Amino acid sequence: MLGLFGTLGLGQRALQTQRQGVEVAGQNLANVNNPAYARQRLVVASSLSIPSAVGPQGTGVEAVAIQQLRSALVDSQMQTEVSVSGFWESQQMALQYAQADLGQQINSADTSADGTTATGSGTGQYSIAQGLSDLFNGFQTVATSPTSMAERQVLMMKAQTLATQFNQVDARLGQLNTFLNESVTHDVSSANRLLGEVAKLNDQIYKSELGASGVANDLRDTRQQKLEQLSKFVNIQTTAQSNGMVDVAIAGQNLVTGNTLADNLQAYDPGTGQLLVRTQSGAVSLTLTGGSIQGSVDARDGDVTKLRDSLNTLAAGLITTVNSVHAAGYNLNGVAGNDFFTGTNAGDINVNGLLLNNPALVQASGSTTAVGDNTTMLALSQLANQPQAGLSNQTFSQSYGQTVATLGQALSSVNNQQADQQVVQNLLQKQRDSYSGVSLDEEMTNLIKYQKAFEASARLINTIDEMLDTVLSLKR
Repeated sequence: MLGLFGTLGLGQRALQTQRQGVEVAGQNLANVNNPAYARQRLVVASSLSIPSAVGPQGTGVEAVAIQQLRSALVDSQMQTEVSVSGFWESQQMALQYAQADLGQQINSADTSADGTTATGSGTGQYSIAQGLSDLFNGFQTVATSPTSMAERQVLMMKAQTLATQFNQVDARLGQLNTFLNESVTHDVSSANRLLGEVAKLNDQIYKSELGASGVANDLRDTRQQKLEQLSKFVNIQTTAQSNGMVDVAIAGQNLVTGNTLADNLQAYDPGTGQLLVRTQSGAVSLTLTGGSIQGSVDARDGDVTKLRDSLNTLAAGLITTVNSVHAAGYNLNGVAGNDFFTGTNAGDINVNGLLLNNPALVQASGSTTAVGDNTTMLALSQLANQPQAGLSNQTFSQSYGQTVATLGQALSSVNNQQADQQVVQNLLQKQRDSYSGVSLDEEMTNLIKYQKAFEASARLINTIDEMLDTVLSLKR
């Protein structure tokens, strides 16, 4: 039988338990806007009962744990989806920059059935498409007035503009390549910092939980946040240990083992000028499968490289074809042999300086004696509609349109993938929030519930106190 003093102890335990319930509810409310926080619940249980004449009698209630409402399965799925999102986001950014580098807006919906770009989708006031059109129109204009110095001068200006456009786009794509390499280096540094933080948190969690009956919920929240931030850079595999620590592996290589940072990531040049990733101490090349690092690598070595190669092929074909026709013609002085373009690709294409300084040297005639002949210039203008074997039997404009369309299709595909991935991640986040997120209404209800229970427990103690006074007054 409890007796008055036993019942007083029961009330005391009840007060302590309800107070802890208020504290836990307050902790939840304080972290309602903390994205890393998982709500907590006070786990209570009946105190040990004691024998009595009428059977075992309860001794009240006591708090046994503060439970964190977190699903390991959902957290693991979130890490995976964050890694996928990081991959598509970095690819999307790279291709958007590539689109901007072309100096024109791409609308992949305007791509025709044969892969070429429809009118308006691959053009722009300062685009290569417009430059090619202006060049061949310039050839046609000179063919109409082969002795006109004004028309020759305009042709030279248009040709120089086109060459400059090729140079600028190639330089921008080169800068984009450098930027993507720098992005890999930056993301590797960020990933290494997070790996170190996870190892430190493992140590703190282990020490906090060592010999204690509870779990370091807040430290575990912070560690999960760091793991998800790490997943955005690179796909990780985690293994939970029985002592509360988590091992982290990347592409099969253990980088965090308990509270030890076993190795770091390192961006390295394999000899191609294109940075890849390996372990720093072990020098093991890693085959990454997700995250922003691999997204940058795939975009750099994939669509961006294809775009630059296609432009170089186009420029090289233009240089070779125009020069072969132009070299066979004759200028106003009846002399042949000068090339129209110099250079070998988009990076160094230029107009022959002799022709720029003296348009009379443009070889428009097909005869050494007929100054007003336009045979060569007419042949140059007709190149606009002639399929080129080196360009997959496409014209120069069609080839450029195909290049633009290919980039547009790649960007459209990445945009769709990213949009779909965002939907998946949002649904998973809602699922996690429904289980681990803090509900203001629920916590306010719990707060009132614990408050009323505290007041009732206090009333119990007050009642016992009055009863004790009554007992003591019997001896007066």
